[in-house]
Amino acid sequence: MSDHTVLWEAEFNPSVKKYWLMAPVLLFTCLIVTIPIAILYYIIASFFVDRYLANMSCTLTERTLDIKKGIWNKTESTIPLEKITDLQMFQGPIMRYFDLHGFKVETAGQSSTAGGALVNIVGIVDTIGFRKAVLAQRDRLHDRDTSTTPRATRNDPVPASGGEQVELMREMRDMLARIETHLKGPHEP
Repeated sequence: MSDHTVLWEAEFNPSVKKYWLMAPVLLFTCLIVTIPIAILYYIIASFFVDRYLANMSCTLTERTLDIKKGIWNKTESTIPLEKITDLQMFQGPIMRYFDLHGFKVETAGQSSTAGGALVNIVGIVDTIGFRKAVLAQRDRLHDRDTSTTPRATRNDPVPASGGEQVELMREMRDMLARIETHLKGPHEP
């Protein structure tokens, strides 16, 4: 996926298997009529959850967040860190019981459904630390990119000091004068 240096290879909490098995079983059990479905689900899902976990990975590199998951329909997502706007943390009551957290990756210009996230991940060991590491690397990357970008091409706001503002305005005035001269041509006054 990515040829960048790996900063953090996420590990998945073994409790995530119990969570994926027990959450639907609890729902089926609450509906009393579907208890036989709960038993059947638990037996069949045990096999698939192991395979799903074996195929799942989440890697933070110096420029991207690489996520792989799936059994039949395998999904590989490479999300550039500069496009990540937020990693929204979530934890429901059953997740809290199993001491699990999840996060949703939200990006600028994301192509998911309205209100949805580009990628959801549940069960990373030290999810809070992983989230902080991703956001810190994104910020370091942003700071490095803006410090090497010339001021004229940056999307930064106008500089704060009055002297810099005056100098910037003079540059803009001179640039507009050159453009105006160029547009008039040699035969116009």
